[in-house]
Amino acid sequence: MTGLSTILIVVGLFLAGGVYSFQKQQMPRGIVVLLAIGSAMCLLAGVLRIQGIWE
Repeated sequence: MTGLSTILIVVGLFLAGGVYSFQKQQMPRGIVVLLAIGSAMCLLAGVLRIQGIWE
């Protein structure tokens, strides 16, 4: 596992926690959707880097 993959996964999990928190606080839907998309992108990029698919 490389350092960048670890950082991407940690940031993705941090954003996922933000999604949960913002949803619970009933923040505007647009902000929650943007955080969810960012979280998914970070997690996917981290996993793809670990698998060696995306260099």
